[in-house]
Amino acid sequence: LRLVNWSDEMPALGQVKYLTVHCAATPAGRHVTADMISKWDQAKFGQTSYHWVIELDGKAVRTLRDDQKGAHVGKNNTGNIGICYIGGVDKNNVKPEDTRTPEQKKALATLLRTYMERYPGIVIRGHRDWPGVAKACPSFDVAAWIKGGMA
Repeated sequence: LRLVNWSDEMPALGQVKYLTVHCAATPAGRHVTADMISKWDQAKFGQTSYHWVIELDGKAVRTLRDDQKGAHVGKNNTGNIGICYIGGVDKNNVKPEDTRTPEQKKALATLLRTYMERYPGIVIRGHRDWPGVAKACPSFDVAAWIKGGMA
């Protein structure tokens, strides 16, 4: 794992209570790196958004430490770990679609299990499951996937 684009001067995350799964809203199969996602977010939000970005090959890249606050769920970033997978939109870049590769699913399951063990009682949800969010992100039902064993 490697740390990219973070600063010790980032706001503190606070006590970890939540983990939110996101998609990058990039077309299925398009090669996008974690570094690119962080640069896009820095341009848009003035900071790196996610703690982890999962690339198409399943490489999980840490982009923020767990004690740093990201910018991924509006006013709900305190105590909230953000994980984003590359993809989430069909090849034509029109419709939300669960485009996770088998490698991405495996990496995401590993990260979720790690956080569930590290922070018992952590609430895990998709971005779309937060009140007031009108997006399809992460383009799959996170709760159902966890309940089904994260296969």
